This record gives sequence, structure tokens and C-alpha cells, in this order.
Amino acid sequence: MEFIWKTIVLVMASLLLLRISGRKSISQLTIPTTVIMISIGTIIVQPIIEKSITKTIAIITLLILVLVLVELLQLKLNLFEKLFTGKSIIVIKNGALQTKNLKKLRITSDKLEMQLREKGISNIEDIKNATIEPNGQLGYELMPDAKPLTVGEFKKLMSAFINQQSSTPSVDGSLFHEVINKKHKTPHNDKLK
Repeated sequence: MEFIWKTIVLVMASLLLLRISGRKSISQLTIPTTVIMISIGTIIVQPIIEKSITKTIAIITLLILVLVLVELLQLKLNLFEKLFTGKSIIVIKNGALQTKNLKKLRITSDKLEMQLREKGISNIEDIKNATIEPNGQLGYELMPDAKPLTVGEFKKLMSAFINQQSSTPSVDGSLFHEVINKKHKTPHNDKLK
């Protein structure tokens, strides 16, 4: 019965301490965060079997404090961000694959193409720049001709079109024009009269 209350106390303490460490989805975990989370998971199980709960909670607290310190250092110093999180790496530049960078990342062109298809991109030549972000996600910028039309661009086009239409004289294209005015808009060939 002792293991039941130990489990409850450890889970509650772990949830509280992990809540203090911050919220991130699995895809947003950095390398230090992942290492500490795995360590915490391993440590949580130990006291249920044999060791002291207070010692376990103290170790988990220390790990969370180290994690918070690492994240603060990443915010303050670019060196720590580069060291612990990494930087984005260009994988497509001006429509061409950067195979050297793909090899560094150990990503095949097929996996990259799969990520592009998931983003709705069917042609590599449509991409101006694409990067693999530190969290593994794909970031991209389309070529100007491949970008979708925005609402702002549409409004500008429609405004120019409407201004052009209002400046040209309108021609009444009604079929009843000739009946109302009792004459043809344009003179007909004498053979047709």
C-alpha cells in the first residue's frame, strides 16, 4: 500500500514542477528540455520501487531549475541558443536543393519532398528559400510568381480595374437600344437593309 501514496505524491509533485518549467508541445522541445524530461521520467519511477520521495522531488526540482536556467541563458546569449537549440539550415535556395545541407541534417530528398507536399507545394522550383528549423519543422518562402493572391493585392487589382472601367465610355449593349432609339447603333451594310 505504501507504493500507492508514493506514486500519487510523485505524480502530483512532477506535474507541479513540470508546469513551472513551461508549456511546449513535443515538436517544440529543445535538446536540453528533452534530456531533462527523459531524466525526470526515469527518476520518478525509482522511489516507487525503493528510494526516498523527498530526495526524488529535490532532484526533479534541481533538474527543472537547470532547465529554466538554460532557457534563460538561451534568451540572453546567442551563443547558448546556438549551442543548445541550433539554427535554421537552408535546404532549398532559389528553387535548387542544397544537398550538402541535407546530408548534414541526415534528411533524404524524399523526406523533404514529403514535407513540401504536406505544405501543399508540388514544385521545388516554386520555392525561393526553404529551411529546416531547429524544432525539425519546414519553413519556406515562395517565389513571387508562386505566391497566392492576398486580399490586399486583390483589392488593389479591383480598384485599378474599376478605375479603368469608369474612365472608358460605356457602350449600351442592350438588344433593345435600336428599338428604343429607333435607329441602329452602327450603320449596317446596305446589302443587309
